[in-house]
Amino acid sequence: MSKKLTEKEQSAKEFMSAKSDIIFKILFGNELNKDLLVKFLMAVLKLPLDEYTDIKIGDPQSKRKYKGDKLAILDIKITTTTGKIINIEIQLQVTSEMRERIIFYNARMMAEQLGSGDDYDSIKKTVNIVITGEKFIHEHNLYHDKFILYSPVTNTEFTDIVEIHTLELPKLPKVSDGTALCDWLEFINADNEEALSMIAQRNPEMKAPVDKLLELNQDAYARALFEAREKQQRDARAIKKEMERRVMEKGLQEGLEKGLQEGLEKGLQEGKKEGKKEEQIKIATELLKMNISVEDISRATGLSLEEIKNL
Repeated sequence: MSKKLTEKEQSAKEFMSAKSDIIFKILFGNELNKDLLVKFLMAVLKLPLDEYTDIKIGDPQSKRKYKGDKLAILDIKITTTTGKIINIEIQLQVTSEMRERIIFYNARMMAEQLGSGDDYDSIKKTVNIVITGEKFIHEHNLYHDKFILYSPVTNTEFTDIVEIHTLELPKLPKVSDGTALCDWLEFINADNEEALSMIAQRNPEMKAPVDKLLELNQDAYARALFEAREKQQRDARAIKKEMERRVMEKGLQEGLEKGLQEGLEKGLQEGKKEGKKEEQIKIATELLKMNISVEDISRATGLSLEEIKNL
């Protein structure tokens, strides 16, 4: 049985929001909380109710088929009653390659379904639900969008075997739109107990997840996992920042060295040019003393007629 924190310990600790991937997994990836998971899925997806009667929460780590294959780690991987596969992940930071990574994960989930001799028509539908803490789809301001394979020319669906849902927390309306999905996303986005209480008061069906999250905030084991994850992420950010600093420092050093080298080479070239000019003027002066024509001196030295006349 997990140890509970004292009120003094709890008040001194950071609130553990469901936005934290570790807390999100404890809430929705736990067999004991399947009822919460099903209600969340029903708010996002338009699947028949019987798809949820016997859902299974699987290993979030997809297996390598070949040596050297990339390893895809999914946050919460679910199989529905009829075999549809759903991946839920939460990403607070949006990266430049995120769209490609989602497609890669989806392709891996599809490929894993086929064994030797299996027909392609045995592949079950795969659904990706991606929750982001930053704006992800910049083409519009909808907090929920759905992507499928279709023709933009004829608006014809190619297949419904692939489905990607994006849920963007920064796009949530300031006032709830009254949908269950909006309530669930506000619950995930909530950073304090007061915000959670308001959600539960507005929608009594949200009381169960709110109570569960508040309970987790008093759980010492959940707190230890949360703090370990936070430290890991802080360390990763610190390492990234240090690497960026070193790259910048190296770039500045290389730029300085290159600049100095180019400056030196330019100086030498300018010096040679000036030296050559001085030599041309000296020769032209001597030739003028010998009453050589200006035209002939110009041809001999390369100086212009105007330059020679000014000597």
